[in-house]
Amino acid sequence: MSPAEWMAIAMLVTVLIGIFKGYPVAFTLAGVSLIFAGIGYATGVISLRKLGFADDRVYGLMSNEILLAIPYFIFMGTMLEKSKLAESLLLTIGQLFGSVRGGLALAVVFVGAMLAAATGVVGASVVAMGMISLPVMLKNNYSKHLATGVIAASGTLGQIIPPSIVLIVLADQMGTSIGKLFQGALIPGLLLAGMYALYCLVLSYVNKDAAPALSADQRPDNVTQLVLRVIFVLLPPLGLILLVLGSIFTGIASPTEAGSLGAVGAVILGFIYSCFLPELKFGQAIKETVYTTGKICCMIMFLLVGSAFFILVLRAFSGHEMITELLANLPGGKVSALVLIMLVIFVLGFFIDFFEICFIVVPLVTPVLVERFGVNPTWLGVLIAMNLQTSFLTPPFGFSLFYLKGVCPPEVKTRDIYRGVLPFIVIQFIGLILICVFPEIVLWLVGVMGD
Repeated sequence: MSPAEWMAIAMLVTVLIGIFKGYPVAFTLAGVSLIFAGIGYATGVISLRKLGFADDRVYGLMSNEILLAIPYFIFMGTMLEKSKLAESLLLTIGQLFGSVRGGLALAVVFVGAMLAAATGVVGASVVAMGMISLPVMLKNNYSKHLATGVIAASGTLGQIIPPSIVLIVLADQMGTSIGKLFQGALIPGLLLAGMYALYCLVLSYVNKDAAPALSADQRPDNVTQLVLRVIFVLLPPLGLILLVLGSIFTGIASPTEAGSLGAVGAVILGFIYSCFLPELKFGQAIKETVYTTGKICCMIMFLLVGSAFFILVLRAFSGHEMITELLANLPGGKVSALVLIMLVIFVLGFFIDFFEICFIVVPLVTPVLVERFGVNPTWLGVLIAMNLQTSFLTPPFGFSLFYLKGVCPPEVKTRDIYRGVLPFIVIQFIGLILICVFPEIVLWLVGVMGD
């Protein structure tokens, strides 16, 4: 190998060591890239010409209209969360399904899918449902394994059900359409939620002690009042979600424009909810939403700048071509390359956040799969998103498990959560296999909606 290729390998290894040591990923990427760029220039391995246009890359990131959709959707989701949407949905839908065996678990799956479409943030969904529904499920003698498993799994639906922040980032890094990724991910996301619900129903009837129905004294006496409450709690956020996604799917609005519409709609809904919920302080909700949105967006932009420098320097060392040739020459061709990449993403998901995987791995592997092997970028993007979602659940490092453990009562042990998520991990893998075997699951709606 040439000196430049050895430098590329050393650079990759140094970045991975820094990340696994716990250093901030954004600064690790930028710092290691600058150090190796200096070493490469001092030793004559690379020239300044190859390191040019760094400022143009940063300016391009800041003026990227695709990335502008991220703060809008984060604001929309956070505003709906601070407006007690999760609490109202869980309590109301729980009572609606409560008379059915396994009804509370079904309510968690339903609300998880709703929160996924409304917030797109995994941590917020898992924490909200863990705090609200877990005590109710345990009080009604639900199995600890089923209760914790269904909450952790349903909370991760925000990774795959649009408008997911992961899909927006993937679209930008892969150079494909956000709208197509949203269209492609909708059916797999709903299919996954349906498989969760089916498992809960089957388990509740096979093992009658795992998920009993609510007792008669806990069921609502006034059915009309319950229906009205369901309409009030369910229809406004559902209407907002349909409006946002519908405008994107039909081409009426771009994802950025639809995101701004969703943000305004979330503020209006928050104000309306505050009129009916005295404990909800609208001003405080706005303040917390702006703070959270700003914090997440700053993290994303630092990661983007760091990854931009990383990719620039790695390309200067011909690392990009080296990775492409390695994957292209694997025995088995496209299948082997795809399996290896999915395995790397899955393992990295144990240790680092999905944003970091998207910014580090995806730009390196997309060209060889899309350009060399002709893989459909929409199908690939959805496959990566679902793979990342699976890593959120996998013990011992799955992020959702830590989110849930942080809000669990003392009687729920870590081993209960681990055992609880195992069936849902199996369901995730079934979903991945179905997408691989039947790409039409992803591509059918894209073909129907068109460009």
